[in-house]
Amino acid sequence: MNKPTKHRTSSGKPLTDDVIERLADEAEAGFDPDALAARRGRRGRPPLGAEAASVESVRLDPDLKQRLTQRAEDDGITVSEVIRDALRHHLEAS
Repeated sequence: MNKPTKHRTSSGKPLTDDVIERLADEAEAGFDPDALAARRGRRGRPPLGAEAASVESVRLDPDLKQRLTQRAEDDGITVSEVIRDALRHHLEAS
């Protein structure tokens, strides 16, 4: 009977003895630096535009935060996307 695994990959897959053995074999064979750099480039959030995005913070009262969260859930989008859409709409109306 297999022992339950305690460790997981960053994607949540269990690190079984077979996975560890395969990774060790790959490490012993050596790594292609170009392949590693390409994999590293896929991490993080996708860009919002051609240039780096900024992060802004605002204070929300509990009622507004609840309404914002509910709107995001209702629309099936993130809270950040609701905020961006509302800000775009407000700025275009000015």
